[in-house]
Amino acid sequence: MEGWNQTTSGFFLLGLFPTTKIGLLLFLLVILIFLIGCLGNSTMILLIWMDHHLHTPMYFLLSQLSLMDLMYICSTVPKMAVNFLSGDNSISLVACGFQSFWFLLIAGGKGFLLASMAYDRYVAICHPLNYPILLNKRMCLLMISGSWLSSSINSICHTVYILSMPYCKSRIINHFFCDIPAMVPLACMDTWAYEYTVFFSTYLFLLVPFLGIMASYGRVLYAIQLMHSTQGRKKAFTTCSTHLTVVTFYCVPFMYTYLRPSSLRSPEEDKNLAVFYTILTPMFNPIIYSLRNKEVLGALQRVFRRYLFQKE
Repeated sequence: MEGWNQTTSGFFLLGLFPTTKIGLLLFLLVILIFLIGCLGNSTMILLIWMDHHLHTPMYFLLSQLSLMDLMYICSTVPKMAVNFLSGDNSISLVACGFQSFWFLLIAGGKGFLLASMAYDRYVAICHPLNYPILLNKRMCLLMISGSWLSSSINSICHTVYILSMPYCKSRIINHFFCDIPAMVPLACMDTWAYEYTVFFSTYLFLLVPFLGIMASYGRVLYAIQLMHSTQGRKKAFTTCSTHLTVVTFYCVPFMYTYLRPSSLRSPEEDKNLAVFYTILTPMFNPIIYSLRNKEVLGALQRVFRRYLFQKE
């Protein structure tokens, strides 16, 4: 068995859909979602970069969210599509490590980024006069660089460890990408200590930011109730509700998957829940932030007019 483990490299992903007509329809639906997500997030990044009206801390953070979502959806769906179309479900050790690294990098960074966006709304609504001081360009860069750096260290450590573990039970991963909860049960070693580090990372990069977001919006909702302007109250509530929708779709399924004990996990359930935070959320984010945001729609109109005017 040890010799087999040494000579066999790579894994086999069972994928998300069965090779049936229904599976093909679901696959085409995911491809459509993938294209919408890529187009929407790319548009948000370019729009915020091109329109100077959106050069504010909130939209700078939003452009980072779009970048993370773009990288997020591109780290899982293309490989899943290739495997489904070719019928070859194998993935090399290097590709698995690459996929796991990018997934963990974006997962950790996105939790802190969502918390930073909640802090932005808290300062804008509860301390509007101090907004330029408390959330200036330097502070935004510190929050973004801090989230990327801490998440990079976390993802490198987990990726190196998970790929160095001896796998002698099976090389078949019941998932559509190299996810840690799906890989750990395949190891032929006692993994209880490592599972505690996974719990700790999830608490640090997801639960702590989630609790910070809830605390920030609890304070924001209280401040909204004290507003005298009905229009201002409505605008503030709309902005906060969109952010809370994004947070709920992303954090809740993620934490439910990673914080459950291994004895209570179901591979099929984990795989289905992963669709929310790896595929659906990256598509919903640009739609939620653009269709319900007059500033983004106004910027889109200005960019199109500028482009058409130059063409003429």
